[in-house]
Amino acid sequence: MSDETEAIADIRTAVRALCGKFPGEYWRNLDRARAYPAEFVLALTEAGFLAALIPEEFGGSGLSLSAAAAILEEIHASGCNGAACHAQMYTMGTVLRHGSAAQKARYLPGIARGELRLQAFGVTEPTSGTDTLSLRTTALRAGDHYVVNGQKIWTSRAEHSDLMLLLARTTPREAVRRRTDGLSVFLVDMRETQGLTIRPIRTMMNHATTEVFFDDMRVPADNLIGEEGRGFSYILSGMNAERILIAAECIGDAKWFIARASAYAKERVLFGRPIGQNQGVQFPIARAYAQMRAAELMVGEAASLYEAGRDCGAEANMAKLLAADASWAAADMCVQTYGGFGFAEDFDIERKFRETRLYQVAPISTNLILSYLAEHVLDLPRSY
Repeated sequence: MSDETEAIADIRTAVRALCGKFPGEYWRNLDRARAYPAEFVLALTEAGFLAALIPEEFGGSGLSLSAAAAILEEIHASGCNGAACHAQMYTMGTVLRHGSAAQKARYLPGIARGELRLQAFGVTEPTSGTDTLSLRTTALRAGDHYVVNGQKIWTSRAEHSDLMLLLARTTPREAVRRRTDGLSVFLVDMRETQGLTIRPIRTMMNHATTEVFFDDMRVPADNLIGEEGRGFSYILSGMNAERILIAAECIGDAKWFIARASAYAKERVLFGRPIGQNQGVQFPIARAYAQMRAAELMVGEAASLYEAGRDCGAEANMAKLLAADASWAAADMCVQTYGGFGFAEDFDIERKFRETRLYQVAPISTNLILSYLAEHVLDLPRSY
């Protein structure tokens, strides 16, 4: 066993131990109240798990993306939910790769210590959805500030974050040579910002998501990440990390569903025999396991390419697609195995069922992933 493999195994053990302190009852109570898991996020922060990708020189752990993926996978495999805090990991890549030395020194130590939360990612808009290049939020230079006007939607955790990574248009779309030009990334300190309104959106799962309105919000020019107009390329690498980490969460969900279904199939006795003795119950569980393992291998491949600095767009997208399909298939299988009890709140299955359904849609729709693969991998005609 290599040193890194052993280290990741130790991380998995530590995460499972931490998650054991937050049983199903904790999550059910939060789900009923649509409340944020502040205690859970604090525990992860104090254990250093949310600073996994921050370099040691800034107080973080300096771990690999594979280690970060293992953390999120174990959170979900333990029946918990990492969506309350996972953005801190995948937004970190944009700051680490493209932020200035001054920005890193100013923000990263505080994030690593848990004094600052970087949880919000402002990209999607009501009128453009995943057509990111058509976003309308503008950031216009005015002296030593940018003035931001517009709206974002599905900006999760904005109410529980100190910092937001924001993508806005700094050059009108009709004035740029390429569609990908003219967008810029800002690190917005929401603690000291006026002209920002946050409105919660109640959804089918407890996801702490919001819509955000900018009304002449002033952002210091020093908070521009990298060069003006190159923001779209900056967030692409972050999006690859996002897909890989979300895929790892899906693998964790699938493992949880498979473990629950397998245990129940051995314990539940009908007609004088455990239901798991019937192939009609066995086969769906076995198929879900095979599907999960195949997706798990793709997640590992994508993470390895990312860590090597190689192009991993296709692999990251396939990892997210396959893992989301695997978790959803395992969720459906688990409900079917439990029968009526699968719908009962106390078993946690219906909660996890709702939570994992999200990943067919977010952070990118499976249809868009298929379009990407068709065009960029299979060289089929562009569909949109």
